[in-house]
Amino acid sequence: MQSAHGGVSPTVVIFGDSLSAGYGLDVDQSWTVLLQNRLTEQGYEHKVINASISGDTTEGGANRIATTLEKFTPELVILELGGNDGLRGISLERMKYNLLKIIKKSRDEGAKVIVLGIRIPTNYGPRYTRSFEQVYRDIATETDTPWIEFFMENVALNPELMQDDGIHPNAQAQPILLENAWPVIQQALDPGTGEQKPDS
Repeated sequence: MQSAHGGVSPTVVIFGDSLSAGYGLDVDQSWTVLLQNRLTEQGYEHKVINASISGDTTEGGANRIATTLEKFTPELVILELGGNDGLRGISLERMKYNLLKIIKKSRDEGAKVIVLGIRIPTNYGPRYTRSFEQVYRDIATETDTPWIEFFMENVALNPELMQDDGIHPNAQAQPILLENAWPVIQQALDPGTGEQKPDS
């Protein structure tokens, strides 16, 4: 499906937090490993690099994105950060600034970017949760970045798909997370395939 790249496989960097780092899972159970398996099965040459760190915030991501880009020179960056910002009540203005910085830096280095949106529990109050979700919509619109609204769709509210802490998805949830992210990932790798789902 992909042409040869001078003998060097193009890379996809997953730049996230515990939701992508495989927190509480065996190393081969994470959706990131399932993504690599799917790409290989479908004939892509891409190598998936999981640069996710459990507990990371957008601030941490903004501070380490340059080093990650320099090390892996990705074709695509899958940005999945912000959940820990929300859980810690970090300034949404700062969160937006950090996400924009990561997107800009990635593009400056020649990488495409997609964003996996996150939602936080409603007990943080309707005003904050709405404003939190709006950050992703705003950065996607302002930077014309492909995104999905809720990476944890059909997982977050199902106890059978969550670990005992009620925050992290379990092994059974990982294929669902991959399905949630796959359309926007495939669209980024093969712009001519499929239709990107419209924002609701």
